[in-house]
Amino acid sequence: MSIFVNGDTRVVVQGITGREGQFHSRHCREYGTRVVAGVTPGKGGLEQDGVPVFNTVGGAVKATGADCSLIFVPPPFAAEAIMEAAEAGVGLIVAVTEGIPVHDMLRVKAFLASRPVRLIGPNCPGLITPGQCKVGIMPGAIHAPGGPIGVVSRSGTLTYEVVWQLSRAGLGQSSCVGIGGDPVQGTSFIDCLAAFEADPETDGVVLVGEIGGSAEEEAARYIATHMRKPVVAFIAGLTAPPGRRMGHAGAIVSGTSGSAAGKVAALREHGVQVVEELAGLGGFCARFFDK
Repeated sequence: MSIFVNGDTRVVVQGITGREGQFHSRHCREYGTRVVAGVTPGKGGLEQDGVPVFNTVGGAVKATGADCSLIFVPPPFAAEAIMEAAEAGVGLIVAVTEGIPVHDMLRVKAFLASRPVRLIGPNCPGLITPGQCKVGIMPGAIHAPGGPIGVVSRSGTLTYEVVWQLSRAGLGQSSCVGIGGDPVQGTSFIDCLAAFEADPETDGVVLVGEIGGSAEEEAARYIATHMRKPVVAFIAGLTAPPGRRMGHAGAIVSGTSGSAAGKVAALREHGVQVVEELAGLGGFCARFFDK
């Protein structure tokens, strides 16, 4: 099985005629994803690489039955694009866009609160169920299908490194989700952990966190009380100086709050196996999950 996406997922790409939208929607299709429509206002009736383009998400959903939106809309307009997709009845929205203003995302969160929709991101690589569906910008070739390990991560590039190590170690993945590193986001660590716990074909989970915020500490408490499946974690930023933002907008340490050391301690306190050296994570997981 999988979480959130599978071979039946029907994707509409918002911003499909832009450079990033063209490039990544093409790679999603080559991977096997069912990209059924694109949306660019003013370009309805055209095609992009054989995919019909619509002026609105509502029109695309009505014509194609799309149930997932992949967003490559520039930051000033991305919040409106997310809300348009939700209003059109799309159940899963994947916002790759980086740099959406925090105030805009607060409006999005309030808008989505009363609607049956899941947002992944923003500022995320997306998600993949290997061998079935890729919705985002991750390199599909590094993923190994049919495996029992779920992956959830705040970091895009670290996700790729972890997945590559797992695949080389002979550990295929059930699904991999990049939740993004912005301060205001949609789907959380806990949402993904709950989904992996409920997935009968996921036997264990790798969690990739980073400095800033309290998401990892909250995940640690959730794991201790709600999860039977084993979890291995890696936290980026052990050497980051306090007050220095490291990459993501949410990756900033204020005093003792949000430090990597604090997150590692919280995870270990709640029974999570933490690997401190990234290079050794694949080998550790191969031994640990083989128990």
